[in-house]
Amino acid sequence: MNSEKQKPTNMKAGCLKPAYPTHPGLIVKDEVEFRGISQRKLAEQMGIACSALNEILNGRRPVTEKTALLFEAALGINAEPLLQLQMQYNIQTMTKDQTFMKRLAGIRRSVAVL
Repeated sequence: MNSEKQKPTNMKAGCLKPAYPTHPGLIVKDEVEFRGISQRKLAEQMGIACSALNEILNGRRPVTEKTALLFEAALGINAEPLLQLQMQYNIQTMTKDQTFMKRLAGIRRSVAVL
């Protein structure tokens, strides 16, 4: 008899999910604050509205391909990981939407019958 306890399946390396999703704008915001760059100056350099930049940095607007490339040019932060984080954020946020999850379950049930 094996005396070792079974590990939960979600504890495998690479399968861990944070308790709440991390918006990539918050990571960029930390970098901007660490460097002491004003949002107004950064927005001006990037050629976007200061309000739009502020919404991204506060997680109220998504990082798009365009803004990720602008962050890469202005701050040297690679665009691809930012976009991957945005995608993970979007998916994890959607999985918390119970109405949408019920819809997906219904689709899965109907497809399983086919």
